Amino acid sequence: MYSGTESALALAEQLGLSDQDAICDLRSDTVTRPDAPMRAAIAEAKVGDDVYGDDPTVNALESHAAELLGKESAVFVASGTQGNLCALLAHCQRGEEIIVGSGYHVYIDEAAGASVLGGIALCPIAEDKDGALSPKAITAAVKPDDSHCPISRLLSLENTYHGSAIPMARMEAARDAARRQGLAVHLDGARFFNATAALGVPPGALAAKADTLSICLSKGLGAPAGALLLGPKDLMKSARRWRKMLGGGMRQAGILAAAGFYALRHNVARLAEDHARAEALSATLMDLASNHGGEVRQATNMVFLTPSAQDHGPLRQHMKERRILIGAQWPTIRMVLHKDIDDEKLARVQAAFESYYGNR
Repeated sequence: MYSGTESALALAEQLGLSDQDAICDLRSDTVTRPDAPMRAAIAEAKVGDDVYGDDPTVNALESHAAELLGKESAVFVASGTQGNLCALLAHCQRGEEIIVGSGYHVYIDEAAGASVLGGIALCPIAEDKDGALSPKAITAAVKPDDSHCPISRLLSLENTYHGSAIPMARMEAARDAARRQGLAVHLDGARFFNATAALGVPPGALAAKADTLSICLSKGLGAPAGALLLGPKDLMKSARRWRKMLGGGMRQAGILAAAGFYALRHNVARLAEDHARAEALSATLMDLASNHGGEVRQATNMVFLTPSAQDHGPLRQHMKERRILIGAQWPTIRMVLHKDIDDEKLARVQAAFESYYGNR
């Protein structure tokens, strides 16, 4: 997915730039950097040995997140992938099975960790157009009680999905179908708060659609690293053991947890700004690209541009020359708005697209 994408640091060096703020990086919201108040929170963090349970900042973050999302317990982990993997391993035993969307991150972008490390089968099923899994498809994927089959144990959902916030009714229908079949439910909520912002629901309402869920702190929320896994106390106790086994037993992790704690308190509400800027960029492109064989779609903080084949490479080069990085995906380029793209940088991006298409 990321093959061929330019490095912002390499571009800055190539252009002789000393100020990274001169780069508009739209490749992902993972490129956000801690701002001054977050860095101050990191510097002032009280720390201890988290493996012993002695880090006060980690403990405060976990307690705050659990209360915010209405879950019994939370575990601070190094990444969303580690959080998902700890959850899958805590839910399932060897020879058991996870039903998951065929395009979901757990299935296509996490190196089949549950299978490699846990001996757990992954059963992919097709998503509907809105990214949801239908009750009918879930029920059909559950295996019979037969020695020839793995034991269906868990349904793994995702929200947002390629930027689209899956409606609450669809989440509830999938959860209910799973429970009728005796399955537990996990939610990959890498951009969980983008979903709640788009759906206009409190965090606890969406979190209630799953037994366990992971949320990423290092995407739109702007922390430099870290994620949270949340769920029942017994499962989180097991997940904490798996975290240690996977090499995620960090020591004075409060330095990272402080950034996540700051992000949850200060950077959730502002996600709506990213959605509004994505909508504005999409509107600009609708007027430009569509006249040259391109297609544009927007969902939450993401804009998807499918330029004509002859425009794909030249457009990316044009943007790069203007210190703007966009994805190299083929045929559809994903651009992600985030906290480091303010109104001034958005205007630069819009002007760059206008100059490209205006000279076509």
